[in-house]
Amino acid sequence: MPCVKELSVNTIRMLSAEGVQKANSGHPGLPMGSAPMAYALWAEQMKHNPKDPQWINRDRFVLSAGHGSMLLYSLLHLFGYGLTIEDLQQFRQWGSKTPGHPEYGHTVGVETTTGPLGMGVANAVGMAVAEAHLAAKFNREGYNVMDHYTYALVGDGCLMEGISSEASSLAGTWGLGKLIVLYDSNTISIEGNTNIAFREDVAKRYEAYGWQVIDVANGTDVDAISAAIAKAKQETGKPSLIVVHTEIGYGCPAKQGKSSAHGEPLGEENLEATRKNLGWNYPPFTVPEEVKAHMQQCIDAGAKAQDEWNALFENYKKAFPELAKEWDCWFSGKVDESIFADESYWDFPKADATRNSSGIALNRLAAKVPNLIGGSADLAPSTKTLMKDRGDFSAEDYSGSNMHFGVREFAMAAIGNGMVLHGGLRAYVSTFFVFSDYMKHAIRLSAIMQLPLTYVLTHDSIGVGEDGPTHEPIEQLAMLRSIPGMTVLRPADGKETAAAWQVAMTHQGPCALVLTRQNLPQYENTGCGVKKGAYILADSEKATPDVILMATGSEVELIMQAKDALKEKGVDARVVSMPSFELFDAQDEAYKESVLPKAVRARVAVEAASPFGWYKYVGLDGEVIALDHFGASAPASILFKEFGFTVDNVVEKALAVCK
Repeated sequence: MPCVKELSVNTIRMLSAEGVQKANSGHPGLPMGSAPMAYALWAEQMKHNPKDPQWINRDRFVLSAGHGSMLLYSLLHLFGYGLTIEDLQQFRQWGSKTPGHPEYGHTVGVETTTGPLGMGVANAVGMAVAEAHLAAKFNREGYNVMDHYTYALVGDGCLMEGISSEASSLAGTWGLGKLIVLYDSNTISIEGNTNIAFREDVAKRYEAYGWQVIDVANGTDVDAISAAIAKAKQETGKPSLIVVHTEIGYGCPAKQGKSSAHGEPLGEENLEATRKNLGWNYPPFTVPEEVKAHMQQCIDAGAKAQDEWNALFENYKKAFPELAKEWDCWFSGKVDESIFADESYWDFPKADATRNSSGIALNRLAAKVPNLIGGSADLAPSTKTLMKDRGDFSAEDYSGSNMHFGVREFAMAAIGNGMVLHGGLRAYVSTFFVFSDYMKHAIRLSAIMQLPLTYVLTHDSIGVGEDGPTHEPIEQLAMLRSIPGMTVLRPADGKETAAAWQVAMTHQGPCALVLTRQNLPQYENTGCGVKKGAYILADSEKATPDVILMATGSEVELIMQAKDALKEKGVDARVVSMPSFELFDAQDEAYKESVLPKAVRARVAVEAASPFGWYKYVGLDGEVIALDHFGASAPASILFKEFGFTVDNVVEKALAVCK
């Protein structure tokens, strides 16, 4: 008779394999091979309470190898997170709680959306950063109210992806001792043995990053894995990588250790052979009574851990009432909007680049929002994202709020996602706009999860000038605007920039602030209309304008000048500043009609970027002055002139559409 540990491990294996088989789709290999480490972690080492999945001080678990999602769903079922056997039977089906890859906000107990390999481990780094920063802020002697670990389970594919290298290098630099990564080292990928493309010594690589590395030779030895996790916890100055040598598809005689176990069902014949091989004498989707009783003990232990923490926190509130109030504020996810009622927040007296205006607004926010944290990919002096008097986050001082990600844009964005997912922090990340391409998939996941992460993206057009086409973003605005759930704001002056920050700080979902390097004038009536995405900056004298000129960012100055030139020619123009397509599209029809009346078909849009997306606003009769080619290396003023961003060209196009 197998012991309850072995029986529990085999329950995880069989539920996972059976779920994949019933769906006739999925990845059984990883769950079957890594079931012992999953059990060791969840049952013996991880602090979590299924009765309160949102307990702030719980340990976090990230399945970076998200294709092995049936492993996580089996765990969530066994440990009482609310997933039923019926949910497991609906794996990968329409409307189920068990989609093909784990989805944050969709399935209780899933800490982050994973599947794109390597992304999860970077999210985990962000969660560990958040824990470290919050601990530095709130913990006091005898009151470690923020004190938990972040665990990630990764596979060979995760560690092949460059993002894992970027994130792991940072984790070592920051000395994140509460981060523990379990590496399911089964040497198999879709194409076969990893030897065909992945021969490096991963352990030595992680030692070079500054990690503790622990090796577990036998991936079926639950006690050895549990002991390794316990040892990892003793190292407080370094993150830990536990290399667990496993066999993919363990237990299936025909597929164990083979690439065919990776991404396809075992097949009924092989599933039956697996049952016999593991001594599994139960009907499909069965949890043995002994396992149920054992799991209940684990669940009760988790509830007890939270009860003890709750008692600690009650005493903390009495000993440190002001800190407890701050705790509640930080974890509310809200910002005190009275900040934006202060007139000084909106004061931008001189012509300036919107990146500079952003830096001013950011620091005004930093003075009032203590849980604001963020940084750049080695570009803070250029992106103006350094917060004054807030210190630097480092291995030596986790209380600092300015983060230095180095030249690691992709990991930066994914780490930002992890920080937000953890809770308690308002985060931003920054780089040059053209490098948003490096961050694309992390930005996409911000949108999928609707995380309020702010992207500060400067040097936004051919205004970059002499750096040339490699650094001049053309298609990136269209790219960001095409992402569902992403809010893109390209402000025209200081007040619009401050309003963009207001949107970012109060909006549910990610926002990108797209900002200039070159100076722009300040206008009287900007700012208040930004939250609606587009508004009338300068109206026509007639009730119905002859032509509507619309633009974003630096090109608003151009259409303001063109309005005056058109007036001299007897053409009455309305100027519409349109900092955000997404916010404008969300307005009701009456407002949209008030700004862009359907009766006015003469329209010209101007933006120093790809024209993609503008035609829905200008219509069949309108014109778009934009770029359908890359930039060049020359002073910005020359580029704008050579590429048609001149008052004369706007006027010419406006007159043409008025005919």
